[in-house]
Amino acid sequence: MKQITQVPMLLILLMALLHVSCSSQPVPSPQDPIKVQIKDQTYTLELAITPQQRFQGLSDRETMPTDQGMLFVFPYPQIQNFVMRRCYFPIDIIYLDPSGRVITTHNMQTVPFDTPEFELPRYSSRYPAQFAIELHGGELEKLHLKEGDLIPLPLQSLKKLAQ
Repeated sequence: MKQITQVPMLLILLMALLHVSCSSQPVPSPQDPIKVQIKDQTYTLELAITPQQRFQGLSDRETMPTDQGMLFVFPYPQIQNFVMRRCYFPIDIIYLDPSGRVITTHNMQTVPFDTPEFELPRYSSRYPAQFAIELHGGELEKLHLKEGDLIPLPLQSLKKLAQ
C-alpha cells in the first residue's frame, strides 16, 4: 500500500522539475552582449540595465559598427524619452513593449555637443515601453519594422536583470 502512494508523489515531483527546467531561459550575463535577430539581420547588442548605463547609452562613442547596438532594459514599462546627448553619429531607436513588440521607432539625429540638456530633442516611446534598442542610423530603413512587429528577446531573463 505504501508503494501505491509513493508513485503519485514521485510523478508530481518529476512533473514539477520538468516544468521548472523547461520554462526557464538562460540568464544573459549583464557584462556580455547578446545576439538579437531583427527581421533578417543579426545584431550584437550591449546591455544597459542600470540607471547609469541607461543614462550613458551610446554617448561619447565616436564609432559603432552597423551590426552592433545597445539594448536598454527597464525594471517596468513606462513612457520613455531618449535624447542625443554627446553623440557622434545618428542613432535609430526601437521602443518595445513588455512582450517585445515594436511600439514606435525614431531616426535620432546628432546635435552640437554643447547643447544644453533642456534643449535636446526628446524622442518619446508614446506608450509604456520596457525595452529600447539603439542601432546605427540607417538600420531602420533596411529593417522595414512596423508597429506590432515582434523582436524575439529572452524577455523574462532580461527583466530579472533590470535595476
